[in-house]
Amino acid sequence: MRVLVTGGAGYVGSHTTLALLAAGHDAVVADNFSNSKRSVVDRLTLLSLTEVQCVEVDLRSEIDTDRLFEDHRFDAVIHCAGLKSVGESTSAPVEYYKNNLYSTLSVVGAMQKYDVSRLVFSSSATVYGRGSTAPFREDDRPLDSSNPYGQTKVMIERILSDVAWSSPRWRVALLRYFNPVGAHESGLIGEDPRGVPNNLMPYVAQVAVGRRPYLTVHGDDYETADGTGERDYIHIMDLAAGHVAALDHLDHMSSNVRAFNLGTGRPTSVLELVRTFERTSGKQIPVSVGPRRDGDLAVAYADPTRAQSELGWHASRSVVEMCEDTWRWQSGNPMGLADSAGLPS
Repeated sequence: MRVLVTGGAGYVGSHTTLALLAAGHDAVVADNFSNSKRSVVDRLTLLSLTEVQCVEVDLRSEIDTDRLFEDHRFDAVIHCAGLKSVGESTSAPVEYYKNNLYSTLSVVGAMQKYDVSRLVFSSSATVYGRGSTAPFREDDRPLDSSNPYGQTKVMIERILSDVAWSSPRWRVALLRYFNPVGAHESGLIGEDPRGVPNNLMPYVAQVAVGRRPYLTVHGDDYETADGTGERDYIHIMDLAAGHVAALDHLDHMSSNVRAFNLGTGRPTSVLELVRTFERTSGKQIPVSVGPRRDGDLAVAYADPTRAQSELGWHASRSVVEMCEDTWRWQSGNPMGLADSAGLPS
């Protein structure tokens, strides 16, 4: 298939693009590079031995998105583009609603116009919010996230479900990610956030490489084994494989739209992850304890049974491998990637 990967230069999008190419699909990356680097595309070309096509586009623009679909005939779309920080979304909710909803509506509108009806959507476990109890299952209701970022995912899932039910041609997979971490085993691509990392693993890696003095753990008084929050960490390459499995399954789905949890089903605490990273990297991670953050849950992990049984997919990589691959990436790229094109010497 010829697949459009929106946000394809970002963390999830780049690893998914690589997995698509390895599986024999043709991928076109679309990105506005607001939270990604152009040089990622060169590294994808190096790793895949294929000239990766990339279009710089603001998907919030219906005109520009229409031109993208006119210039490239797609068989399917994997929609990863969007702002993704829980904390940032609480201070800039309007920006999050505008960016994530406008871009999705623009993409879906172009899909309708150009008769593209296969879609894999990058959703999030944050859709479960405070109304669910771990392990989270796809049929948990109601979906009501505790933060604006998660609410954009809830709204987009509703929009895509309505679109999917509007015509029998549509097939939509909603992939609810848990906590993607790790990097490609080559160390050439990994999580490279602009500014201060919003997620735990890249922050830990930047402390280990000397870019930041210490890690702040947000709350150590939860009702968990060590008092810190527990999350379902999934290796980015397992997550990327989940996208390929969902794409290949679209034409075999029993309904127009289907949600799938992508997680391991095993919770790991913040301190467990930090200690594992210390052992695998040989670096000490100084820790300071701060107050809980608004919107954070004590425990969140997946029931991945549906993805295992229907997609034939399961997460296979361990927390140790997640830490090893993250450190290989961060130690080889201590300051991240340059914005401009360029390959390692």
